[in-house]
Amino acid sequence: MSEAPGTSDTPDPLDSFDEIIEAETTRDPDLAVIEAGSRTLRTQGGPPQADVPARPEDPEADRALREVEAELATRWGETKLEPSVSRIAALMDVLGEPQRSYPSIHITGTNGKTSTARMIEALLGAFELRTGRYTSPHVQSITERISLDGAPISAERFVETYQDIKPYVEMVDGQQEYRLSFFEVLTGMAYAAFADAPVDVAVVEVGMGGSWDATNVIDGDVAVVTPIDLDHTDRLGETHAQIAGEKSGIIKQDATVILAQQPVDAAQVLLKKAVDVDATVAREGLEFGVVARQVAVGGQLLTLRGLGGEYAEVYLPLHGAHQAHNAAVALAAVEAFFGVGAQRAEPLDIDTVRKAFAAVSSPGRLEVVRRSPTVVLDAAHNPAGAEATAEAVREAFDFTRLIGVVGASGDKNVRGLLEAFEPIFAEVVVTQNSSHRAMDADELAAIAVEVFGDERVQVEPRLPDALEAAITLAEEEGEFAGGGVLVTGSVITVGEARLLLGKG
Repeated sequence: MSEAPGTSDTPDPLDSFDEIIEAETTRDPDLAVIEAGSRTLRTQGGPPQADVPARPEDPEADRALREVEAELATRWGETKLEPSVSRIAALMDVLGEPQRSYPSIHITGTNGKTSTARMIEALLGAFELRTGRYTSPHVQSITERISLDGAPISAERFVETYQDIKPYVEMVDGQQEYRLSFFEVLTGMAYAAFADAPVDVAVVEVGMGGSWDATNVIDGDVAVVTPIDLDHTDRLGETHAQIAGEKSGIIKQDATVILAQQPVDAAQVLLKKAVDVDATVAREGLEFGVVARQVAVGGQLLTLRGLGGEYAEVYLPLHGAHQAHNAAVALAAVEAFFGVGAQRAEPLDIDTVRKAFAAVSSPGRLEVVRRSPTVVLDAAHNPAGAEATAEAVREAFDFTRLIGVVGASGDKNVRGLLEAFEPIFAEVVVTQNSSHRAMDADELAAIAVEVFGDERVQVEPRLPDALEAAITLAEEEGEFAGGGVLVTGSVITVGEARLLLGKG
């Protein structure tokens, strides 16, 4: 792998912030009417993340985990929804409202939620708070979804938590029109595990949308909205504004709202909701943002403008401008949680912030899992995510010939995904993962041929064969040339490739 070297001509953050704001902010003047009604924040390293867990080494623990996984698999999957929080609310009621026993930071948006959650978790942990993090989907192990103090809970604790709430789950099942879904049970497990720990703060990523998402039985002290784009349009709406309306459901009365850069129509909806519930708003590009960034070995060096001031020389071991913006959002969320910009004007301790960001990891997000040739995994699964990944690859890696391995879900905008990657892929090997949602490899190939041309597309229905074919193509460049492989299209594809390549 060749990573672009850092540069020494770092711009002066104070001189460039106004310019960056102007370049990054595309606000409709009419938004001033909405913003006038809302309060606005204006003021002048945690524990290393654990890697993705493998299967338990203890046969008994592995057997017990598989039994729980099998029971959960009998429930509605994450793609079958009945838009209501009535079932999860009933479960919380019989469990004694565990989600009320700690403050929370609630995260919605289209892309960047998991990486942002991991950064928030790292920052809170660096300030010696005990954290619980709930994210989805998982890359390899279901236990990844529930983390305590920066690490996934053990298989034993996962099983124990399930067994603890199982009688209550069955009680609610018997009272409702539909049984609790897979995601609803996991959400109940997470909230119960956090209360049992107990945690000082929960960092919770929505599964889909916001208003009727199972996670939305919490009242987040801080609501975070990462960039909104078109995804799950059959369930959330066909426009940015419609999707924003659904996602705005996590904004609660008197909360603080951290808004990443948004399309104007989405911003209008989100800001109106903030006005309606008297929420405090901080917007990327106005109250906070990325002042400067430069590529560094293994990641990037950032200067961030937070709610309380400047944070210079922050090393982030993740690639891409999108991750820099995620970092700015995460920092603002943690500042808001601690009252920076409201109860206090001084910034967070810079050394602690640097330590936290330096320890961040995000498996399956431009993750290098092999060298000679370099193999990179990225879970981009929609056009906006693919465009961000493609730009990050151009910036951080000096590939002379990049081979794509793409396995996508059938319910995604696959053409848009492929079109975003077309400029950086010399050739693409299309495949499919083991999920029932996976698009058939031949169907995917037909679309890929229209985008890439027949001579640049190879079909390998089995993922192991696709990886082998792509690595062989990359090796044709020679050991010291610069060929590489990018595996992408789905979190499931990335997780299965990660296992095949010996990670976890």
